[in-house]
Amino acid sequence: MSELTPELLNTTTWKIPNGLAIVGSHHEQEFNGMTASWISQFNMDPVTIGVGIDNTSLTHSLISRNGFFSLNFFSSDNTKVFVKFSKPAKYTDGYLNEEPITLTTNNVPIFNNSVLWFELKVINSQNLGTHTLYLGKVLDCYLKDGDFKVAEMSDTRMKYGGVPRGGHNKN
Repeated sequence: MSELTPELLNTTTWKIPNGLAIVGSHHEQEFNGMTASWISQFNMDPVTIGVGIDNTSLTHSLISRNGFFSLNFFSSDNTKVFVKFSKPAKYTDGYLNEEPITLTTNNVPIFNNSVLWFELKVINSQNLGTHTLYLGKVLDCYLKDGDFKVAEMSDTRMKYGGVPRGGHNKN
């Protein structure tokens, strides 16, 4: 057995396959987009998808206050978009960090250039320590036509997981 060190925990958890998405959130007239990788389906009826969000982030605050969010997935050919959302986003009419968005009837930002997206309503949440797991019931979704691979963490130089390290974002 190996000694369980922070370095070992980081390098091993960084190898877990993780899809990347931008989480769209809002409350009143404040909007945000945040890169996230801790995402999975948790239930079939109703279809429920969960995402882990840093408890100190703006996204956490917005989802907690509003109860709705979106998950926006991009093609593996378009990974630079995730770098734009590693810090709080700037909203200007119809754009977050210069990426075009459309607002749903619940005012949830959907990214127009995503290849698939989900609009979700929080049905449960669990504070797990550093992050909260938000479980969302799918209200709507979209899938772009064509053959593409959804971006994964391994398609980028980004790393997230393991143990807390200095400088992790507060998005």
